[in-house]
Amino acid sequence: MTAMLRDKRLVASSFSRAAATYDSVAGLQRDTADRLLTWLPDMEPEVVMDLGSGTGYASPKLRAHYPQALLLSLDLAEGMLAYARGQHQLAQHCQVCGDAEQLPLADNSVDLVFSSLAIQWCERPELLFAELRRVLKPGGRVIVATLGPATLAELKQAWAAVDADRHVNEFWPLARIQDAAKSLHQVEQQTQLRVLEYGKLGQLMHELKALGAHNVNARNHQGLSSRTRLKTLTQAYEGMRLTSGSLPASYELYYCHWRKPQS
Repeated sequence: MTAMLRDKRLVASSFSRAAATYDSVAGLQRDTADRLLTWLPDMEPEVVMDLGSGTGYASPKLRAHYPQALLLSLDLAEGMLAYARGQHQLAQHCQVCGDAEQLPLADNSVDLVFSSLAIQWCERPELLFAELRRVLKPGGRVIVATLGPATLAELKQAWAAVDADRHVNEFWPLARIQDAAKSLHQVEQQTQLRVLEYGKLGQLMHELKALGAHNVNARNHQGLSSRTRLKTLTQAYEGMRLTSGSLPASYELYYCHWRKPQS
């Protein structure tokens, strides 16, 4: 697969701007994090990293589960970290603004990496997993929830009726992630398809913007869509209404658990 050519500065800026609105529309994100939290291994880690910690939703739960551990919240978006600081005051907690593909951490320094709906914004999964292996202690664990390419398939299909540009974020298939993580031992893996329902297309578009998750891929045409193009998009999406009368928005979710070999 060719590179996605995703501008990380744009990703960081988009999520920083969305920090104050993110939690108001992040139902799926909370559900996903809650499910991933049930995967937390029975261990006594010294250092736990919440990779892509966002507004800090999982931080109190990680602190409660591992009360003796140093908790590192790492995110690419300084705006998210700043918002989280105003929401959560936790003991033994350190925030770090950094890139998952260039972690500002020492080798063999982390016992557990928890990451819910964050690594899909990475550009090079091989580099990501090389970094995770580097910072993990022997026997350390990685538990991840991320998005697959079937995410927002309906929106992609509707945009295809407008033009050939790339309007919807694209994510790596599971096989690509597995290959990138082959230096780690896979413990468990599950997939899930969630379909959210909306009354109008505008509600979905507003939610994506409030999440900071609107299109950050490289595109041929920039700027606002014309009224004609938006009308075509809306008409195409209207043809996908369910028998319930709602418009669907699919999310393909991968849940994965890996362990670093002892040697």
